[in-house]
Amino acid sequence: MNAIELLKRYESGETNFQGVSLRNARLPGADLIGINLSGADLQSAILVLAYLNRARLSKTSLKQAKLCGANLSQASLTGASLQDADLHGAILQGADLRSADLTLAYLLDSNLVGADLRNANLSGANLTGACLRGANFREENNRYTANLRGACLRKVDLRGADLTGADLARVDLRGANLSEATLREVDLREADLTEANLSGALLTEANLTGAILRQALLTNAKLERSHLTEADLATANLRGAVLPDAKLDRAHLVRADFSFTNLARADLSRANLTDANLRSASLTDAYLARADLNGADLREARLIRAEISSANLINVKLEGAMMPDGSISP
Repeated sequence: MNAIELLKRYESGETNFQGVSLRNARLPGADLIGINLSGADLQSAILVLAYLNRARLSKTSLKQAKLCGANLSQASLTGASLQDADLHGAILQGADLRSADLTLAYLLDSNLVGADLRNANLSGANLTGACLRGANFREENNRYTANLRGACLRKVDLRGADLTGADLARVDLRGANLSEATLREVDLREADLTEANLSGALLTEANLTGAILRQALLTNAKLERSHLTEADLATANLRGAVLPDAKLDRAHLVRADFSFTNLARADLSRANLTDANLRSASLTDAYLARADLNGADLREARLIRAEISSANLINVKLEGAMMPDGSISP
């Protein structure tokens, strides 16, 4: 079948084109709303600015297809092959992309608001500037989990997105908006979150080992039992964050703001806290062996039973702090 025949039959009222071969077809701007192309071969097809709203594209091959500016809102793309596809500026709002393969896809400035991306493979995809507010990546019954390993998500909008269990290792998330996002048990090892907004985010048991969070905003974030070993949080703002039982050993925390944070039982051994703000922080039972606190502000902090005997406390401000033995520092 060729593009001309498809358009004629569609215009006459036919919508079922399952399994057809339209490789390299040229369909720019085509109105194909509600069409059924499940299992079809559209590899390298030109669908720029096409209308594919509510189209059925399950298990369709769209490898290297040109879909710039195409409207795929509420389309079914479950199990579709979109490797190396160009979706720059495409509208995928509410689209079902479960188990879709978007490896190396180009999704710059695309609209994925409310899209279902469970078990989707976005490894190496470029999502710079994409909007993913309310998108669903969550793990369900240990079966669905999005793979975004190595993807570019710079300045992406993921406000309120559910990314529970997602693979975001080594992902570029510089300047991304992840405020109020659910990131429970997410793998963010060695991810770049420089200047990212994670305020109010849920990061319980997240793995941020070796992650870069310089100048990141983490106010009121929940990081219980999170792994931040060797992470770089220099000048990050964690005011009011919750970090009990977090692992911050050997982390780079220079000039970070930990004021009013909960660091009970946190492991801060060998961490660099030079000039950090820990004013009014709770460090009850925290482990600070060999930590560098040179110039840190610990005024009015709670250090009950904290291990600080081998920490560097040169130039530390301790006025009003509750010391490990329960005494109040003058």
